Amino acid sequence: MENNNSIWLKDRENRRKFGCLQEDRKVDVCIVGGGITGISCAYDLSKEGLKVAVLEKDEICSKTSGRTTGKITSQHHLFYDYLLNSKGKEFTKKYWKANEKAIDNIEKIIQTEKIDCDFERRSSFVWTKELGELHRIQTEVASAKSLGIDAKFVDEIEVLGKIEGAIEFPNQAQFNAVKYVDGLAKCVLENHGEIFEKTKVVDYAKEENGFEVTAEANGEIKKVSAKYLVVATRYPIFNVPGFHFIKMYQELEYGLALKTDTKLKGMYVSSEVPTISFRDYQDETGTYLLVVGNGHKTGEKVENNGFGVLEDFAKTYFPEAPILYRWNAEDSVGLDKIPYIGEYSEVRENMYVATGFKKWGMTTSNVAANLITDKILGRENPYEEIFRATRVEPIKNHEEMKNMLETVGESMIMPRLKAEKGKKYCAHLGCEVSWNDVTKTWDCPCHGSRYEQDGTLIEGPSVHDLD
Repeated sequence: MENNNSIWLKDRENRRKFGCLQEDRKVDVCIVGGGITGISCAYDLSKEGLKVAVLEKDEICSKTSGRTTGKITSQHHLFYDYLLNSKGKEFTKKYWKANEKAIDNIEKIIQTEKIDCDFERRSSFVWTKELGELHRIQTEVASAKSLGIDAKFVDEIEVLGKIEGAIEFPNQAQFNAVKYVDGLAKCVLENHGEIFEKTKVVDYAKEENGFEVTAEANGEIKKVSAKYLVVATRYPIFNVPGFHFIKMYQELEYGLALKTDTKLKGMYVSSEVPTISFRDYQDETGTYLLVVGNGHKTGEKVENNGFGVLEDFAKTYFPEAPILYRWNAEDSVGLDKIPYIGEYSEVRENMYVATGFKKWGMTTSNVAANLITDKILGRENPYEEIFRATRVEPIKNHEEMKNMLETVGESMIMPRLKAEKGKKYCAHLGCEVSWNDVTKTWDCPCHGSRYEQDGTLIEGPSVHDLD
């Protein structure tokens, strides 16, 4: 079994490598982060003739984008009844249309650029075996139908058989996100864009005609000057301006890949907690079942050994299938559950952000690339107001804000007041990190930075190792 290596990353040794930044650069757009969002932005902008440079701390698509389920869907769990009640019908319909358009956009890109990434149209389901959850499923079906979504209620699905109920969204899709991003990266180079790996951005400065981005590469400091700056690092690494760290948190999930002969027709996720999501994947080595979920806020105590719930599910329904891959992945969640896409701050012109995807970044990454490209080119985008990154409404979510402030108090303020020896503090904003015995990492409960056992940085928003 391979630990902390997702099935999507198993063949990466044969991929195209990108060198680190070796000399200062001047470009139109500097993109920080080489996941699916950053590379999608680079693809769209380079197609428009802009000179772009992508700066990636590790390897492109090696973190969250390389550990996804690869579901391309507008069905973001049980979400549309929540949106209708909190945002109204017009807003909710636009959110759905933006994500439906993203599915079609991705399919068109794959066809146009001839990207071999195992794209398939599938139905997507949110299911429950709990009678107490049935009303939520039924309500979501009614809300979806009121928006014009072709949603269906079913009481039986493959693998699980008879259930209490599920909501089906037909004509969604799944793919191999790593192959897709690699295909986009190839197009970026063909469009005269540049991609740099092993290049860690540590700071930026606003200048008269744009931005100067500072990065560490091969032990040296290099600079990239650009008129436009796009921060696509999953969780924004620059605290000021924007203050995005007070509007969202990070969650950690676990994943397994089983070798099996079972081929599925749909994609599935449970409505109840702990969440279990599953889909199949076929390549030249056979058929696999991906089982992902059991998420929790980064830094919280891990229940069920992290993988326990997923292993129990696998043993119940696929008792003979060996587990070949085991990994974890992190993603950002906004306090109002809607992504932040657009201007980084109202006081920082030509600086953009895309974050808070709530584990549905396959579609929202495409939404982000289109929206940010339109902003840079001065074009109107019908979904701009839906995802406005400078909105302050999220902090009015009093329950979530209360939980966040309590975490900061417990992890940053109280440990400092007690001045306990032997504690480790995050290099981002100084919160006390906690040890995750499942992943063998130091995790920050405040903003989600994660570190290896020796203190080496794994994921931000921190840009430095533990002291």
